[in-house]
Amino acid sequence: MTQSRRVASVAPLLLAAALAACGQNPPQANAPPPPTVTVAKPVQRGVVDHDEYVGRFVAIDSVEVRARVSGYLEKIHFRDGQMVKEGDLLFSIDRRPFQNALDQARANLAQSRANQTFAEADYKRGELLVRDRTMTEQAFEQRKQAYASATASVTANEASVRQAELDMQFTELRAPVSGRIGDRRVSPGNLVTGGTSGTTTLLASIVSLDPIRFEFTFDEASYLRYERFSRSGKEVTGREGGVNVALKLIDEPKFDHSGYMDFVDNVIDRTSGTIRGRAVFSNPNGVFIPGMFGRIRVPGSPSYVAVLVPDSAVGSEQVRKFVYVVGPDDTAAIRYVTLGSLNGGLRVIKDGLTADDRIVVNGLMRVRPGQKVTPQAQPAAQAPQGHQAPAGRQAQAK
Repeated sequence: MTQSRRVASVAPLLLAAALAACGQNPPQANAPPPPTVTVAKPVQRGVVDHDEYVGRFVAIDSVEVRARVSGYLEKIHFRDGQMVKEGDLLFSIDRRPFQNALDQARANLAQSRANQTFAEADYKRGELLVRDRTMTEQAFEQRKQAYASATASVTANEASVRQAELDMQFTELRAPVSGRIGDRRVSPGNLVTGGTSGTTTLLASIVSLDPIRFEFTFDEASYLRYERFSRSGKEVTGREGGVNVALKLIDEPKFDHSGYMDFVDNVIDRTSGTIRGRAVFSNPNGVFIPGMFGRIRVPGSPSYVAVLVPDSAVGSEQVRKFVYVVGPDDTAAIRYVTLGSLNGGLRVIKDGLTADDRIVVNGLMRVRPGQKVTPQAQPAAQAPQGHQAPAGRQAQAK
C-alpha cells in the first residue's frame, strides 16, 4: 500500500476520534418509513366446491334407417345433413309389386269369406237335418269340419292382407325420431334389401340433438365422497336427477351452459377405476353434436360458509401458500393457508385464516415478516377488475 492510500484510510478515523474527544457523535442515516400497503378483511359467504371433468356429448336417440322390405329405391326426400322431424318422409321404394301383393291378398280374403259363408249355411242346414235324423252323424261332422276350415282360411287371409298393408307402408321410410340426418348411403335406382336379418341395407342415420346428453367419468375417490354426502342428506351428484351442472366447450373461457345430472352408473370400471356419470343440456341452436368434447363442472360439496380473499393476495413459498396478516400493532406476519377453488374472482381459503384477520391485498412485494407497515384499509377484500389467477396457481390449488 502506498503512502497516499495509507493516509486516506487513516484520516476518517482521526476525524471520528477528534469529534469524540469534543463530545460530538458522528451523523447517522435516517431509517426508511414503513411501507404502505392496502389491507382488507376476507369476505365470508356461502360457496360450493366444484369438480371439473372432461367428457363427450352423446345423442339421446340414435337411429339407423334401414329398409324393411326389399325393392328398388325410387326417391329420396331430404337433403344430406338437414334437420328432420319425427314422421317426415325420407325414402320411397317402388311400391308396385307390393300393391299387387296387397290386391292378391284382398282377393284371397274375399274368396275365403265366400267359402266361409257357404260352409256356414251348409253347417246350419245340417243341424236341422241331423236333428230330424235325415242326415247321418258322419255327414254332419264333415259339414262342421268344412265350416271350421273355411273360418280358419278367413283368419289366415286376413293376416295376409294386414301383412301386405304393412309392406305397402314400409315402402315409405319415415323419420322415427326428430334430429339431424346424415348423408344418404344409397342412391335412387339401387336394389335395397329389407327384412329382419343382419344383411338389411343401411340407408341413413339420425341423431337427436335437443336435448343432448354429456357423458363423463370420475374416479372412485370422488364417487365415495359424493355418496357420503348423499347419505347424509346432501345430494351433490344427482343420482336421482336434478342437480345443476355447468359446461364449457374447448374454445370457451367460462362455464356458460347450464344443465342437470340425470344418471350415475351402477358399476365401476375394473380397468380404469372410474364410474360413468351423465348430464342433460338443452341444445336449441344445435351447437352441441354427438362426439364433441367438453368440460363439465359439477358440485363437489354441499354449500358451506367460506372465507375468501383476492387471489392476488396469495403468495407462494415453494409448494406452500401464504398471505400476510397485519396485527393490531401494524406488524406483518406470514400465515400459511390451504387454498380452495376460485369463486366469483376470489380464492376460497379452507384453513389458516379467519374472517377478522386483516390481510395485505396490495403491496406484497414490499412486505417482510415481522416488519412494520402503514396499512390503508379498504371496505372488504375484492378481486381486481378483470383479474384471473394464473393457470399454474389454479392447478396448484386443486
